[in-house]
Amino acid sequence: MSTPVVQALPDQAADADEQPASSGGQDVLKRVPSLQELAKMTPEDFEALFGSQVVFDMPPQARRSMERAGLLDQSEGGLAADSLAGQSAQLVDLVLSGNKGTLVSRWGHILMRRALLSRLQAPQGMTPQDFLALRVGLLLRMGETDAARALLQDVDIADYTPAVGNVALGVYEKTADFTGLCPIMATQGSLRDDSHWETAKTICEAFRGNSRAALSQLDRDVSRGSMPKIDLLLAQKYAGAAGKTRRAVTIEWDNVDALTPWRYGLAIGVGVEPPKRLVDTAGSEYSYVTALAPMVGLERRATAADRAGASGVLSNAAMVDLYAQIYSDAEVSGDWQERAESLRNAYTLSDSEARLSAMQSLWDGAGDASARYGRQVLTAAAAARMPASEDLADEAAPLIASMLSAGYDANAVRWSSVVPAGSQSWGMLVLAAPGRTNPVSTSSLDTFIDADESADKRKSSFLVAGLAGLERLGPSEFERYSNDMSLGLGADTRWTRAIDSAAERGDSASVVLLAGFGMQGTNWHRMTPRYLYHIVSALRRVGFEAEARMIAAEAVARA
Repeated sequence: MSTPVVQALPDQAADADEQPASSGGQDVLKRVPSLQELAKMTPEDFEALFGSQVVFDMPPQARRSMERAGLLDQSEGGLAADSLAGQSAQLVDLVLSGNKGTLVSRWGHILMRRALLSRLQAPQGMTPQDFLALRVGLLLRMGETDAARALLQDVDIADYTPAVGNVALGVYEKTADFTGLCPIMATQGSLRDDSHWETAKTICEAFRGNSRAALSQLDRDVSRGSMPKIDLLLAQKYAGAAGKTRRAVTIEWDNVDALTPWRYGLAIGVGVEPPKRLVDTAGSEYSYVTALAPMVGLERRATAADRAGASGVLSNAAMVDLYAQIYSDAEVSGDWQERAESLRNAYTLSDSEARLSAMQSLWDGAGDASARYGRQVLTAAAAARMPASEDLADEAAPLIASMLSAGYDANAVRWSSVVPAGSQSWGMLVLAAPGRTNPVSTSSLDTFIDADESADKRKSSFLVAGLAGLERLGPSEFERYSNDMSLGLGADTRWTRAIDSAAERGDSASVVLLAGFGMQGTNWHRMTPRYLYHIVSALRRVGFEAEARMIAAEAVARA
């Protein structure tokens, strides 16, 4: 039996003033489309046909203000809302957009995240949307994908601008949550017009119930070569998960020479593991994405957690929770199960030396210095439970570094009475000890410097810079050590003048942003003692004394 076709009605020739009034604000249909035409229509076509395009009808009292977008109120540990209100918009733009997101300090990273998530007013001369986009963009570059998404979603979609749209795609790429873009596409789909945005829009059509048309569109895109083939094949596989339209999509990586956030996000979103050759050369940002991705296997997440923990993306508690999942998962065996058992032994064994041995096995099994520090973050709470014993004084340095990596300064200070003066353990403790007001012993400091075997005596240089920034060196000692070690702590640059000026004004937010700008680098060899001195000093003067102590101690531990 042939399918009946509904014939189009003839156009009405009546004048506009003779047309009946539309009901409920909708236009009256002048023409009924055929079934063939209906089958080819997209959801947007239907909305246009029936006059039902999505509009922003949220009542004013229910809309969120853009004036103080953020997650942390001052009462919750965030910065004061007006911290940057009087700051130069140009300077704020510079320190946010110019920060590549890779910081040498774990504690600097944590402090930056706290500042970026605070409920802040935009500086005068910058729109709230541009300010939000700069903050979200920097969080993404720092590897803080979940925090970036939370900050983005604190703003109503009705307030999005192209600047916000530019970072929105990055947020949902790096969280492997492309359906999170769909509410944006439904109401603000014209924010961008590049190929990745349009393909994401097509994916959303599939998840809105029009998977057949979406997959047909992606087929046409493949034929036209509008994007690299791997990008479109992954989009097809993701879109194919919607609706009843099933299709086998083969993902081949042979001709792919690099990962991108788009490729990696789609791949892990559909359960595809990219080749090891691509992952190994992809950079640390993909480790952070992997460590935070709940759909990735436990072993891959644990491998990535070493770098994520060292950078500050993962906390000690988050890493311990990950290892607890590994320990309780019967399907995980081999090295990772052994590491999970070692962590459990570090907490539960009755003998202190056996617990230390379990921690050492975790530290020594790390691949490089960064991963080793990540393992010290993992064991921080276990290290804090160790009794301060003279029998373990020679092994105290990594224990103290582990404790301080997660802020257990009170536990670490208990070792002050058992570690030798002038040792590395002593150096970290004189920096980390809270409430210290008296200057350090110069004889102990000289002992530390003489015994320092680090390259160019970097540990000693950072120790002197940290002590000077915390005002734990007298003025005459400051000058003497700075000159004798050629540190140039008193010399200035445009950056040092800017952060010192902000500290004098009590501008805590500017100090934090400038400190983050000055701490950029892949490791502590990229940091200078002069910059460390100004960062620690400025943070201390604006009320971040605890963070200043932890950054200074971290510098000595990781140099």
